[in-house]
Amino acid sequence: MGKRNIIRTIKEHCEPIVEELGYDLVELEYVKENNRYFLRFYIGKPEGITIDDCQIVSEQVGVKLDELDLIQDSYYLEVSSPGLDRPLETDKDLKRNKGKNVEISLYKNLDGKKKYTGELLDFTNDYVIIKEDGSGAKEIERDIIANIKLSIDF
Repeated sequence: MGKRNIIRTIKEHCEPIVEELGYDLVELEYVKENNRYFLRFYIGKPEGITIDDCQIVSEQVGVKLDELDLIQDSYYLEVSSPGLDRPLETDKDLKRNKGKNVEISLYKNLDGKKKYTGELLDFTNDYVIIKEDGSGAKEIERDIIANIKLSIDF
């Protein structure tokens, strides 16, 4: 079974477990680094992820992975948060982050700008809607968005 099929099958069987525990499966990857294989589950929830959350998910998906026995090589199972600077790529990502400040980079200028920062108000299949400081709602076509990520203020 190829790597892509392994990931797809693991996702089909493990995503319901992750969601039943109250988390979103943000990303799943199977990679080889320094001659070691890693199966990584990146999970999220609105209030953030703790070490205890990672342990709970690791234990539950570990049981299912043992049942499935899809990976022939030895591997390390890792469960963690996707990190704050990860791009928001799916509707699930956008929904989870409504009301938070985001940075949007565009492929081309819109009203003379290629970067926008503001509160994520909503989204549709065609648009992302933000509220910039000091101005009203701004609709940005999803087709021209190169990247959306949380705005991190220090």
